[in-house]
Amino acid sequence: MTAAAHSEARPEPGTTPKPKPSPASPFRRALHAFWREIRRAPYLLLLPGIAWLVLFFLVPVYYQAKMSVSSGSLETGFGVTWSWSTFSDALSEYDEHFLRSLYYAGSATVLCLILAYPLAYTIAFRAGRWRNVLLVLVIAPFFTSFLVRTLAWKTILSDNGAVVGYLNDLHITNLTATLGLTEGDRVLATPLAVVTGLTYNFLPFMILPLYASLERIDPRLHEAARDLYASPAAVFRRVTLPLSMPGVVAGTLLTFIPASGDYINAQLLGAPQETMIGNVIQARYLKVHDYPTAAALSFVLMAVILAIVTVYIRRAGTEDLV
Repeated sequence: MTAAAHSEARPEPGTTPKPKPSPASPFRRALHAFWREIRRAPYLLLLPGIAWLVLFFLVPVYYQAKMSVSSGSLETGFGVTWSWSTFSDALSEYDEHFLRSLYYAGSATVLCLILAYPLAYTIAFRAGRWRNVLLVLVIAPFFTSFLVRTLAWKTILSDNGAVVGYLNDLHITNLTATLGLTEGDRVLATPLAVVTGLTYNFLPFMILPLYASLERIDPRLHEAARDLYASPAAVFRRVTLPLSMPGVVAGTLLTFIPASGDYINAQLLGAPQETMIGNVIQARYLKVHDYPTAAALSFVLMAVILAIVTVYIRRAGTEDLV
């Protein structure tokens, strides 16, 4: 070794020689690669859901938005003319159908909440070993077609059916007729029949979120409230109800949103002159083939529901859903 090389290899006085970096072992390289894959895994798991949303939501919304500002006919074809008057005409011509849809959907949502909360509470806290059986009974209607269930209610509410006969004997139809919900002794083809069908068909969508929210409540909180001499009503009002609000909000949204755009119940159980906006959209698409008006009505309905849901969630103040 020459003197120059020997001097370069010798460390300077007062300094610590730097250790040479040891080459990474194959195990460590494999561990680092595995860790990089693990960190990338959540994004990879999101890809199927993102692809589904893009293909079946964003793409149809794009073509629907394009169609809403188009004009033409099915024979000559539709072209984008940026005709914004379609929206104003849709609102002015079908405003009654929008209000009727919101009224029916809101009434059905309130009835579902009134019926579902006691049942969900019983399943969560009082069912015991029968809990699974009751849950199966709740979801049992899903094993039957939505259309078949609605047709069944058409038979149940028929003029010669036992249900209407009992209602007439109890003079309940007289009260509902006074309120404008029925026509005389008849229940079918009235607003009451439509709301009844919506309530029945969407009741499980209210029960299941309520049960999931109530089931997470720690029973020791109820015991602590009773130990502090709270009455059963106070325990429910100050412990159970506030903690179950996420389920209430989720259930009302899952009921109100699809009920607003439903057209099966209004078509089978309602009167022809009191249809919902979903019936108008369905007729414009499939019967009249007025695609621009149908697309504009769909966008207006989507915007109205989005505004209502946004205000409702903010007023409800549930951090789990905001």
